[in-house]
Amino acid sequence: MGTVPAVVRVADLRLPGSRTARFEGRAHGSGVSYFFVDNDPGQGPGLHRHPYSETWVVLDGEATITLGDTTVVAHPGDCAVVPPGTWHRFVNSGAGALRMVCIHASEVMVQEDAAEGTAAR
Repeated sequence: MGTVPAVVRVADLRLPGSRTARFEGRAHGSGVSYFFVDNDPGQGPGLHRHPYSETWVVLDGEATITLGDTTVVAHPGDCAVVPPGTWHRFVNSGAGALRMVCIHASEVMVQEDAAEGTAAR
């Protein structure tokens, strides 16, 4: 019989001062990482990129997503895929909360921010 995986509580993953949670897979025996985003209108990360793909799934609200030179609007049930190395960002462009899952195809998160031009983990 296999080992039963432990439940990871979202409250244990929340970023300080935020409703967004950060899950890095390596610490939990997973090959993927993710953010569970819970943003107010107007909130979202700055322009950045990763050396791996990222897949976004919108659960609630509206996200305006920039992928390179393309801007799209996504609604609940929509998903978007960001190819590796593509500069991207999103902002909550709706009237209520934006809830989405941002899945990183990596056991650790690696991010280069356009404003700083430096890689962060």
